[in-house]
Amino acid sequence: MKIGITGAEGFLGWHVRAWLRTFRPEVEIRAVGRKAFSGRESLEAFCRGLDAIVHCAGQNRGEDTEVEATNVALAKALAAACQSACAPAIPRLVFANSTHIDRDSAYASGKRAAAGVLASVAGEGSQFTNAILPNLFGEFGRPYYNSAISTFCHQLTFGEKPEVHQDATLHLFHAQKAAALLARAALGEGGGGEVRPQGETTTVRAALDRLTQMHESYNTAGIVPDVSAPFDLELFNTLRSYRFPDRVQVPFRMHADVRGGLFETVKSAAGGQTFVSTTHPGITRGNHYHTGKFERFVVCSGEADISLRRLFSDQVVTFRVTGDAPCAIDMPTFCAHNITNAGTGPLITMFWANEIFDPEKPDTFSEQVTP
Repeated sequence: MKIGITGAEGFLGWHVRAWLRTFRPEVEIRAVGRKAFSGRESLEAFCRGLDAIVHCAGQNRGEDTEVEATNVALAKALAAACQSACAPAIPRLVFANSTHIDRDSAYASGKRAAAGVLASVAGEGSQFTNAILPNLFGEFGRPYYNSAISTFCHQLTFGEKPEVHQDATLHLFHAQKAAALLARAALGEGGGGEVRPQGETTTVRAALDRLTQMHESYNTAGIVPDVSAPFDLELFNTLRSYRFPDRVQVPFRMHADVRGGLFETVKSAAGGQTFVSTTHPGITRGNHYHTGKFERFVVCSGEADISLRRLFSDQVVTFRVTGDAPCAIDMPTFCAHNITNAGTGPLITMFWANEIFDPEKPDTFSEQVTP
């Protein structure tokens, strides 16, 4: 099966691509950004031969007339390309719409019109899914653009003071859940039509308060907050994603006396699982990533290179760590990671995860750090 994703460089498109890479690795993915809409030939080449298209490309911010016109124009261009390159076998079309369509705004008008354009080209010979999504949040969202949650997480991470200018009710829906919904519709696992998933109901103020509590616990007190509730884990993993790459390393304080040294590796409000490994010189462990699990590496003795790479990026970030200068490297979700014994003697490493390992649901997906 071949699935195309428009807006694949954006927040939601990236998550759709990551979900398919993780849970349907046999699917051939054709991922494009806004450049694909620069000409008819490039867009037709994108559409040709696809079984389904997830349309995430759009514009959220800007002048009203520009926002409305852009969202309609993108849908019309995609519809025309499907007709000219694919007819009569139009691919399944899945549109990432928004609950904002219930409002009276230029953005809402543009998204409603875009849905109508895509529905009409699908006609009776294909399947159209209009996914009307609540307020999205999740890892690696763009601050000051994608959501208030993205902005708050960025501000907390970089020492700015978030403010609520106007409180309001939010229906928060994690981007991974939205990506799963869109991808499954593209795979033909849904019946098409209008889909309205329900988000977690909160307020702007309450969300900021919870994120602030998490940040102060984790960043200031060095305590991993209680993330046993799924929504709290989603918020916390979103917050942690803004620490990548420069702030994933967490230094420890060494307590020393005549007996030797001691340092605290994990302080957690909700438990989890700890284990210790030994690694021979030159051997590498890992080369995988997680979608929800929070994992911490601590070198207790020896010398190691710990490397991370965000999915779909070529940038590898490597930390040289030793047992003489204890610290933790906390693994963001969707970042492939490994650890290599870079010394000449045994490497002793402690690993901690926020959940007890379940072989039926390991949340561990193979991915080489070096692409």
